[in-house]
Amino acid sequence: MKHLKKGLLILLAVVSFNTINAQDEDNPWAIEIGTNAVDFYPAGGDSPYVGDFFDDFFNVDDHWNTASVISRIRVGRYIGSGFAIGLAGSFNSIDKMGDLKTDDLSYFGLDFDVRYNFLKKGWFDPYATLGGGYTWLDEDGNGTLNGGLGINFWFNDFIGANVQTMYKHSFDEDAMLPHFQHALGIVFKFGGKDTDGDAIYDKYDACPEVAGLEIFNGCPDTDGDGIQDSEDACPTEAGLAELNGCPDRDGDGIADKDDACPDVKGLAALNGCPDADGDGVADKDDECPNVAGPAENKGCPWPDADGDGVLDKDDKCPNIVGPASNEGCPVVTEEVQKEITDLARAIYFKTGKMSFTDETSIRLEKVNKILAEYTSINFVVEGHTDSTGSDKINSKLSQKRADAVMNYLIENGFPADKISAKGFGSSSPIGNNKTSKGRQENRRVEIFSENAKR
Repeated sequence: MKHLKKGLLILLAVVSFNTINAQDEDNPWAIEIGTNAVDFYPAGGDSPYVGDFFDDFFNVDDHWNTASVISRIRVGRYIGSGFAIGLAGSFNSIDKMGDLKTDDLSYFGLDFDVRYNFLKKGWFDPYATLGGGYTWLDEDGNGTLNGGLGINFWFNDFIGANVQTMYKHSFDEDAMLPHFQHALGIVFKFGGKDTDGDAIYDKYDACPEVAGLEIFNGCPDTDGDGIQDSEDACPTEAGLAELNGCPDRDGDGIADKDDACPDVKGLAALNGCPDADGDGVADKDDECPNVAGPAENKGCPWPDADGDGVLDKDDKCPNIVGPASNEGCPVVTEEVQKEITDLARAIYFKTGKMSFTDETSIRLEKVNKILAEYTSINFVVEGHTDSTGSDKINSKLSQKRADAVMNYLIENGFPADKISAKGFGSSSPIGNNKTSKGRQENRRVEIFSENAKR
C-alpha cells in the first residue's frame, strides 16, 4: 500500500506539471512514455560492489535493472532558446546493486530537469539535461543531483522516439548509491495554436503574434515597400530590397541603420567607414590613420624596444635580446652552461665549513657576471659532498654550502626569486669515493639553469 501511494504521488505530480504555464509557442508541450533501466555499477562511489566511473557501462546482463515496458513518464515544456523544463516519474525493481544481489527492492524516482537542445530543429535532436530529484529505494529516500545526455528522433512534427542516459548523484550514499538511469520511450508533442487569429496556424505563420496578409504568410507590410515587416529591417521607412527594406544615404551599399559613417562612403568590413592606411582599423578609431598598425594597438605599429624580433607586447624581457622561442628572453646555451658548471665546480670551501677559500672569490665573481645577463631565468644551486662522514652531517653541510653560494649571488644583485639552493649530501657522486681524486670531484657546487640539459 505504501508503494502504491508513492507511485500515485509521482503520477499526480507529473500529470499536474502540465498546468504550471500557459501555452505560448508552437507545440511547446511534450509527453514521454516508456521504460527505464537502473545501473549502480559504473557510477563510482565508496561501495565495494561498484566499479569506477563509466566502468563496464554497457554490461546490460550483469548490472542493469530493467523495468516493465511502461515504467517512466515525463511531461516537459519548451521555454525558448533551446531550453525546456520537465518533470519525470519512474519506477523499477532492483535485484542488483553493482555486483551485489538484492531482493527485488522497489525503486521510485521523481525528477525535475532542464534540457538544452543543441540543434533546435530537424529529425535528429540531441540534448543535454541537468536537474535534481528525489529517489526512494524501498522505504529509504534521498535527494539526487542529475545530469545526462539524450536524443530525440522525430518521425514527424508531433511524434518521435527518445533515448536518454542520466547520472544521478546521491547526497547520502548510506541511503542511496549514485547510479545511472537509462530511458527509452515515445515522445508526443502538442500545443499548437493561432495566436493572432489571422486564420494562419502559428506553426505556418511567419508572424504568429501580429495579424497579416496571406501573401506574406501572415506578416504585414507597414511601409508598403513590398517587403513584409518580419523581414524588413526598417519596417516604417521605405527602402531597398537588397538592403532588407532600409535606405542608404551615401550609396556605399550599407544600410544607414548599420552605417557608422552614413554620410561618407566606406567599407562594409568597417561598418561603412573609410580606412586610409588599409590596416583594418577605421579612420575614426585609428590613432595612426596614415600608418598601418594592428587593431589591438589602436591602429599603430607595435614597438620592439630591444630589436629582437619579438614585439614588446609579447616580449617578457622587452629590454633584453632573446629568441621568440623563449618569449623574447635570453636562453642559457650549452656552451654558457658548461662555463658556469666548470666555474661552479672550482668553488672551494674550507674543510668541514661553509666559508669559501681565498682563491674562490674570483670564480664567484665570474659566475655572478655571467648570471647577471640571465636575470629572467630560474637557477638552482646544488651542493654535494663526498661520502666521508655521516649522511646527516653531509646533508646539512651540502645545504649550507649551496646556501652560501646562493646568498653570495643574491647579495651581488641576482634576483632572490629566481634562484634556489638544495643540498644533496653524498647522494649524487660524479667520482669514485674510494679514491682521493674521486672524493675531491664529489665535493662540489653545481649551478643549473631551468632549461639546462642534465
